[in-house]
Amino acid sequence: MPGNKKKKISKAERLRQLQEEEERRQKEEEEARLKYEKEEMEKLEIKRIEREKWRQLEAKDLERRNEELEELYLLERCFPEAEKLKRETRLLSQWKHYIQCDGSPDPSVSQEINTFISLWKEETNETFEEVIGKSKLVLNLIDKLKLILLETPPYDLQDKIVTQYQGSILELQELLHCKFNTATEILLRQASTLADLDSGNMEKVIQDENITLYVWANLKKNPRYRSVRFSETQIGFEIPRILATSDIALRLLHTHYDQVTPLRPVPTSLQEHTSTITNLVRDEEKNLEAAISKEMQEECKQEENESNSVHEEEIKVEDQGETEVKMSSVQEEPEVTKCELEMKLISETVLAAQLLLLENAHEKPSDLDDNEVDLCQFTTLGGVYHLDILELPPQCKPMKGWMVVEILKEGLQKYIYPPETTEDFETEYSFPPIEVTLEVHENVIFFEDPMVARWDAEGKHWKTDGISNVSYKSEERLITFNLETFGPVTLIQDSHINMPYQSWELRPLDVNKVLLSVTTIFAEIQIQIKENLCMLASIKVNNKKHSSILEGRWMTPVSFITALKEAGLNIFPTRHSHFYVIINYKVPLTEMKAYRQMALLSSAFAFGWSRWNMLCDSKKVVFKVREHLRKEEPIEDPNWALLMFSGDRAQRLKIDEYSDTFSEALKEETEFHSTLYHMVKDFASEEAMEKIRSSNDQFIDSVGHMLLLTRVLSYS
Repeated sequence: MPGNKKKKISKAERLRQLQEEEERRQKEEEEARLKYEKEEMEKLEIKRIEREKWRQLEAKDLERRNEELEELYLLERCFPEAEKLKRETRLLSQWKHYIQCDGSPDPSVSQEINTFISLWKEETNETFEEVIGKSKLVLNLIDKLKLILLETPPYDLQDKIVTQYQGSILELQELLHCKFNTATEILLRQASTLADLDSGNMEKVIQDENITLYVWANLKKNPRYRSVRFSETQIGFEIPRILATSDIALRLLHTHYDQVTPLRPVPTSLQEHTSTITNLVRDEEKNLEAAISKEMQEECKQEENESNSVHEEEIKVEDQGETEVKMSSVQEEPEVTKCELEMKLISETVLAAQLLLLENAHEKPSDLDDNEVDLCQFTTLGGVYHLDILELPPQCKPMKGWMVVEILKEGLQKYIYPPETTEDFETEYSFPPIEVTLEVHENVIFFEDPMVARWDAEGKHWKTDGISNVSYKSEERLITFNLETFGPVTLIQDSHINMPYQSWELRPLDVNKVLLSVTTIFAEIQIQIKENLCMLASIKVNNKKHSSILEGRWMTPVSFITALKEAGLNIFPTRHSHFYVIINYKVPLTEMKAYRQMALLSSAFAFGWSRWNMLCDSKKVVFKVREHLRKEEPIEDPNWALLMFSGDRAQRLKIDEYSDTFSEALKEETEFHSTLYHMVKDFASEEAMEKIRSSNDQFIDSVGHMLLLTRVLSYS
């Protein structure tokens, strides 16, 4: 039907519609363009305002920079002051030892220690119990010498003193081991009188806090007696037939300390570096003293001329009075200046020493033999097990009411196993490796199964060859392995097993007392620091509380760090550690400044790990900070501020720990400063700042020292 047909659009109407659509499109494009331009202009204006604001902040920071750095310099005088106290303590140590009058020699005095060694060498026929009693004094003397070498900064150590102390340590170690051998020989001469009624062989166990001795003498030579076990324990040996039928004795001397590993040399690079700075400051001191002396002479000359030109008696008397006042003030001035120069000298040397603690070695130790243990990567733990097969000496024989014994001139002799030459070509079957079972020291923590190393006397290093079939029972703390040749063996663990750290936190506990918590993949270690002392507060291994003999014992920082390392709790990187651990490298100068200033603030502020520290520049560090004045337990989700520090500039970040992306944008209504101290001062309470200003010098120094040695900013 005609009514249902669609009305045709005319050509003109179609053109009009197309024109309207084109005009609408152009209008929309124009509006979009104008909107975009407006937005771009607004963005540019915002950026311009931000740049202007940034320039104003930089100008403000520059204006007060010198003032802030001067104030920081005065606050950081605590480090040279603490070093002065430590020097005084070291100087007084000889006097303190003298007034103790306990009869023991002073190990730092060459004449006293040499006399002690000579007199002990003359003592003969000492029993094992007597040697153990004397060994406590000897070990104490060795520990004192090692502590002096560790506690004395390299710039205060002379080469001849280092040589003297290390020589004394080696002499004491060798003499002590020689005494143990002689005492063993005396004990073995009496083996027949100490024989067990059941087995007919002699077995002896002597235990002490530093030493455990296991001795077995083969008197019966029963070929079926192959399993040697001490005192109903699993500790012992599985010996081959040739040993079961020989006149031999087996000795396991477990020294709970390591006196086999060579002493580490004192870092000479540190001595050279710090001595350069010391010489520069000393030159400056001499120049200033010369200038002051010249000035004083000129003042005196001038005053003399003035007094001679005055003829009136009254004026002359007045001028003489003025001269005396000026002379006294000039004489007082050199004393003050000299004191300031002394502090500057100590400050510069301490600064250089702290900086070099953070510098990484450029080359990895490479001159290692095959199977040699790299002592930069591994640590010996639990002492040394001296395993020896000894020739049984002639036995005591009763004769007419006397005990007669033949004493061999050559003394105690080792039984060579396997022999150097043999006509039997089936050596593998005749002289098989000996199975050894040892007990791991109870005060040592192994986070993984320990590795066994043997001492190579010829190469003077630990090696891992000649050892097979190692198995470890962690519950019983027993390790079993096969050993081809006897000699000293030790257990080793990767020194960096607890690195890098997963997180860390430094929190105030009380006046001049903080808690440093370091969480690793295996453990959570909490360390308390107060004044010049440190203590292991607690340790968790695999989220379970672990008891340690070190808990609750306050020690000086150096002694504490040594004790932690010896217990297997090594969280102290060395110059070579970056070769064995993936680290978050930070520029040493920035890192050092951060630790020093964190220590300054540690009385009133808590610091913590931030995930953004991994993403920022290597010239910058990022960490959490918040004021903490109360003694309460840490808050579950505290309100942390994020600070970024480059060594020269500190700023509070706009982002928080839970932001999606990292940004260096400044938090609103905040400024940046030249130091961390002035940065936190912007949002700190007066109580917090007062607490910081009244902090103990030794406490700040100890906190800084612990942060420098744990390196939480680059090893987390």
